[in-house]
Amino acid sequence: MSSPSADIDRPAEDRSARARRLPPSPLLPGSELLLLALGAIALAVAMFWPLALHLDTDLPKDLGDPLSQAWQLAWGAHAIVDQPLSFFQANQFWPLPDTLAFSDALVGYAPLDFLGRGVTAAIVRYNVIFLLTSALAFAGPYLLARELGVRPLAAAVAGAAFAYAPWRLEQGGHLHILSSGGIALALFLLLRGYRRGAGDTGGAALVAAGWVVVAWQVAIGFSLGLPFLVALAAGGMLAAIVWWRRGRPALPRRLVTATVAGVAFVLVLCVVLGRPYLRVQHDHPQSQRSERTIATYSAGPAIFLASSELNPIWGRASDGVRDGLNAVPEQTLFPGLVVLLLAIAGALWPPWPRAVRIGLVAAAGVFAVLSLGFETAGAGRYLPYRLLYETIPGWSGMRVPERLNVFTSLALALLAAAGAARLLAALRQRDGVLASAAGVVLVVLILAEGAGMTPGRWYPHPTAPPAPAGLAGLPAPLLQLPAGPQDNRRYLLWSADGLPKMVNGRSSLTPKATGAILRAATGFPDAASVARLRRLGVRTVVLHRTVADGTLWEDWRERPVVGLGITRVVDGPLVVYELR
Repeated sequence: MSSPSADIDRPAEDRSARARRLPPSPLLPGSELLLLALGAIALAVAMFWPLALHLDTDLPKDLGDPLSQAWQLAWGAHAIVDQPLSFFQANQFWPLPDTLAFSDALVGYAPLDFLGRGVTAAIVRYNVIFLLTSALAFAGPYLLARELGVRPLAAAVAGAAFAYAPWRLEQGGHLHILSSGGIALALFLLLRGYRRGAGDTGGAALVAAGWVVVAWQVAIGFSLGLPFLVALAAGGMLAAIVWWRRGRPALPRRLVTATVAGVAFVLVLCVVLGRPYLRVQHDHPQSQRSERTIATYSAGPAIFLASSELNPIWGRASDGVRDGLNAVPEQTLFPGLVVLLLAIAGALWPPWPRAVRIGLVAAAGVFAVLSLGFETAGAGRYLPYRLLYETIPGWSGMRVPERLNVFTSLALALLAAAGAARLLAALRQRDGVLASAAGVVLVVLILAEGAGMTPGRWYPHPTAPPAPAGLAGLPAPLLQLPAGPQDNRRYLLWSADGLPKMVNGRSSLTPKATGAILRAATGFPDAASVARLRRLGVRTVVLHRTVADGTLWEDWRERPVVGLGITRVVDGPLVVYELR
């Protein structure tokens, strides 16, 4: 069997009607797969350098969501071993149930949470998974592009264009959004399995593996998992229509069995993982995002011209556009000039099957429009995102439409691979060495457009706040003060040492019950707050006095505890109140 990449590189006039359909791809050599794995990991280390030198102390991008997501991974490591049947009953927002389901739970990473326990292990675990996430985001599109028939260098363009697209810079603190490589990997396995068919026993196994990866992607989080399922359902409906119009030919039994079993596995997983989220939506109606919330995170097409300020090439050039955005971290969706030009060239390349090109262009356009969200007034209220918001179960729980740009980015990356293949094929007819050099240059240019750095340093990697001595081991349940959003992120990370139950927590949803407890604690320690906390069962209140200045508790020294039945001990940076 001839290589599909070799077939695609032939001039269009030398090819037969096979131009309409790519032949099944041969197995990639083991050496290429090994080089892909090692190269993807090495590239992730290089692009986020020098994070690899500080795996046990620093976190990528900022000290916002990475703190709480490092805790989520630590909780997964604990729950999968110690309480697998109550996985979502996390230690935050005590005494409420299902509190892990207040955000994307990263359940799919639980089997990888083997790097010990404690705060340091939580930081190392997060960083390792962060780097592996980028590596998979490169490898998945590479494999998918190879399956679509391009040579390795053009496939590397697809990997670089997706894993290191400029828009991902501001998503550096959102592990559940960066974890998108499974989408491309699942599509590769499914496409390869269905194209090989039942004539090869490996086809059904690949299809089954593809649905397992779909389930894994969903298990990481519904923010990407739900749109991925909707896209697969739409693709399945389209395939059914084509099958029907072709006269309903007999389907290979092995593929049907693998498909039914795979889809059933995904559905069962969705039911199991979805039940805690449904309970949260019932118990906390505010978890369903209002139209006003969606509109706040919605914007016009200018978001595709805005780049992160971390981008040394396009950051300053897009200052004017970025300054007019409501939610900069979510709305800097510039895809990269090199990627865009290559994608245009790929969309117009006749040797690539027309159906593939039209499908990718349509996918990029549809998801780009959906990324705009909708407005509450004017013409923007009729944008297509509203239809999904009002009809798809669970869709109203997602607050950031721009995250659908993941799918636009993948489509553009694959089209860019076709554009690179077109350019390199033309150069290869003149000089093979020149073509190879040009391929390397294209990858480097794409990586340069997606690199993030600040003056004098590479990608930001601030040091995680160390846990205060004496915090671990205090009698739980705990209430830690002050309890602002950033304070709670720190407390979550520090709770990785022992995972004690605590009133504090951090998610995009703040439960009303927790808010009521915190309001009652504004006068702590006074008779009313002590009585309220004691009735709840809180055993220890911890005041972090190093950050108490400027808060309601800055005068803690002047608040007496005599007659309240509590003790107060100053232990370094901590003021520990024990409610007896």
